[in-house]
Amino acid sequence: MIQILLVALGGAVGAVLRHGVGVGAARWLGLGFPWGTLAVNVVGGFAMGLLAARVGPEQEHLRLLLGVGLLGGFTTFSAFSLESIRLMEQSAGAAALYIGASVFLSIAACWAGFALGR
Repeated sequence: MIQILLVALGGAVGAVLRHGVGVGAARWLGLGFPWGTLAVNVVGGFAMGLLAARVGPEQEHLRLLLGVGLLGGFTTFSAFSLESIRLMEQSAGAAALYIGASVFLSIAACWAGFALGR
């Protein structure tokens, strides 16, 4: 049960931070480009890399709170980035397939949902 609470707490904080970055970016830079999303993706990717390098298996509660919860609520792109790096270490082909399929299929699914919703 503690694992679920850690993820929930981190996720709530991450979601609020993401919203704040989005609002701040829109106020500072306007709505013509998704600066807030770009910012959370870059910051989240960096933070996930740092966390993965510094938090070991014995610190599972910290990984759940920060990696799964906070960064998961802040940006799921951070998990995608870490998974891509780990695949690159094993197989460049598998990494390329995962990255290409994730981007293409996610955009295609979003387009399909958008079209269906209209």
